Order: sequence, then structure tokens, then C-alpha cells
Amino acid sequence: MGGVQRIAVADLGTNSTRLLVADLPREGELVEVERLSEVTRLGQGVDSSGRLAEDAMERVHGCLGRYREVADRHGAELSVAVATSAVRDAANGPEFRETVRERSGFEIRIISGEEEARLTFLGATGGRPAEGGSVLVIDIGGGSTEYVVGRPGEDPAFHVSTRLGSVRQSERHLTGDPPPHEDLEALAAAARDIVAAGVPVHVRDSVEAGIAVAGTATSLAAIDQELTPYDAARVDGYRLVLGECERMLARLAAMPLDQRRVVPGLHPDRAPTIVAGATILVESMRAFRLEYVDVSEADILHGVALDLSRPALDKS
Repeated sequence: MGGVQRIAVADLGTNSTRLLVADLPREGELVEVERLSEVTRLGQGVDSSGRLAEDAMERVHGCLGRYREVADRHGAELSVAVATSAVRDAANGPEFRETVRERSGFEIRIISGEEEARLTFLGATGGRPAEGGSVLVIDIGGGSTEYVVGRPGEDPAFHVSTRLGSVRQSERHLTGDPPPHEDLEALAAAARDIVAAGVPVHVRDSVEAGIAVAGTATSLAAIDQELTPYDAARVDGYRLVLGECERMLARLAAMPLDQRRVVPGLHPDRAPTIVAGATILVESMRAFRLEYVDVSEADILHGVALDLSRPALDKS
């Protein structure tokens, strides 16, 4: 492929398993070939049991088998999978890692919270000009939420990985369908406390702009635009205003699960965790005094691809 390297990256998240196949030309501009996502709920019950559930691991193995076929069909020269919160936290995470390698051929790396933050920031800010002030990247996952602060073109100046995942907090706080008001208040209070404890005031005060990545933010952008079917081009770069996020949260929280599953713009598989995810996003925006955040389709997948490409590019 001349000066182009084709890379396949899988992200084994707590709630979703995703794939990016992309080309990276010599000048470093990432070009997507295909992107896929499945809600596999790998983190199901990890918070209470401390272990990955057998059925959850089987869902991921099946998904990765399909992703392996996609990567091979596209002729990916380099393939890697990264695992974050759920696998880091699980007692049987190392065993799962070995099974992934044996069954799907993906070389899986269980990355630290620090590495996750760096790669997410690289992916989310890769298309932004290097000049400008401090940017916050909010990455709401199923098991954790990362807050990463820095300037585009540089390594992050601050990051923290918190236990504010949408799956984790749903399991901890939301008991009813729809969740009762006291559950929602307890979840919001927990989110405020965790952000306040994890991010110093001077860091929060330094932030001039916000970028939100991952399924909660992209889902809310799609809901706000009533996108059926989902349109990544209209989601990427969409501006989520705090007031609209608050209204969407109130609407979603008032619905039983079966009604949330048919909300235009919301994938049915995300309906069980969107209330917790939206609460985390709203409380995060309030904590950093952000009136809006820009949604980015580029995240840790893109960061891993860019990072993996660098040695090859440096040798060119």
C-alpha cells in the first residue's frame, strides 16, 4: 500500500466492544476504513463479584471473532486489542486475556488508567490545532470515567480515572424502572463527590473547552437530533448544550426501559445505562462549569492507531 499502513484496533470496553480499521498515510492523517460497535456488557457484575462473567466473556469472544474476519478482509497489517476498566478490575482478567489471544488472534493489552488517558486525549484532540487553551476530554465508559486535561499536540497535563462508569453506577444506584427520584439524587450526588475528590479545583478552573467521547455522548447527540438511523457524520463535532442535556436526562429518567429502547437516536442496547451516563455527563459539565461540550467520534481507538503507527512512520 505504498506509504500507507492499515491498522485494526479493537477496544474491549466495559459496555461495548468496538473495532476501527484505518489507514495512516505517511503524513499522519488517519483515514477510517470501517468502524463497528457492539454492546457486549463485558463488565456485567464485575463491580459486585470482582470477576468477569462467563456469558459476558463469551459475548466478547463471539464479537472478536467477527471483528477478526473484518480485519482480515480489509488486509490489516497490524492488529491489537486494548482492554481497560472491566478487565483491569477483574480477578480473572489475565486468564481472559490469554483466551482472547488463543481464540481470535488479537494481541490484547490491558492498559493502565494513565495510558488510557493519554491515548484517549491523543485520539480526541488529534484534529484540533495545537494552539489554544486547556481542553478537557470526558470519556464516560461502562466501568469508569476518565477526565483528561491538556493542550492539543501535547501530552495531557492532568488525568484521572474514576469509578463513575455508566454500568457500574447503574448497578449501584438505580433500583426501579423507571428509577425513583431518590435513586437519581443518590447517583448525582455520588458523581459530584467523585469528581470533586478526583479533580482539584485549580484543574477544573483551568479548562476552557470540553470534548465528550464514547457512547453516552454520541447517543445524546443522536437523541438531540433524532437521528434514525445513526449518522456518525452528524454526531462528530455536534455541540451538546448543558440545558439540553438536562432536559434529555429528565425525559429519559422518567421512562421505563421499554420506552427508552425506542427513543429515536438511542440504540436499544444502550437504553439500560443511558440514564446513569447522562447523569455523569451533566454533573461533569456542571463541575467544570462548561455550558457545552463538543462530541467527538474519535477517541481511544484513534489514539491507539496513531500511537501504533509512530514507530513505522519514524523509520520511513
